[in-house]
Amino acid sequence: MSFPGIPSLDAAVMAFIQTHFHNTVTDTVFPIITSLGEAGIGWIVLSLVLLCFKKTRRTGGLVLIAMTVTLLFGELTLKNIICRLRPCNVFTDFPMLIARPTSYSFPSGHTSSSFAAALILTLRHKKVGWLAYIPAVLIAFSRIFLFVHYPTDVLAGILLGTLAALLTYFAAKAIQKRQAEKRTAQI
Repeated sequence: MSFPGIPSLDAAVMAFIQTHFHNTVTDTVFPIITSLGEAGIGWIVLSLVLLCFKKTRRTGGLVLIAMTVTLLFGELTLKNIICRLRPCNVFTDFPMLIARPTSYSFPSGHTSSSFAAALILTLRHKKVGWLAYIPAVLIAFSRIFLFVHYPTDVLAGILLGTLAALLTYFAAKAIQKRQAEKRTAQI
């Protein structure tokens, strides 16, 4: 399997995945996994649940903020500046397991929102938060597997999600520190 006209790293990874990972189980499971990242719905639902409890409320809010950052910079800005066509829209004869997305490819929004959520959860809840990387990695992989993103789209999504989470987390810590200092100064 070859993908002429795209960078060799992307082509090599995509050819390997398309040749070695497809079977009846993965062809059934990965469309379901990718749907968890559709519009960040899985992470949004988790955030809304976290918002319901005082102990996790801040985490839920930070996940939603970090995901909003990825939406603004990834989906609304970078995708419309770079305008990279998806592999399924370049190689239109490729058999699809999901509907062909109509938006641009770079960076992967599913991946950026997943990694933003996973990092916030890890930073806020070190003992169990890292478990969020399991669905995040599976969602990211599903985007290449389903032929809707190039590997470099997914790598950019990981980077964007990580940066958005770090920006959100440290901005929130700075605001919290400033508020604590104001309270202390008023006493």
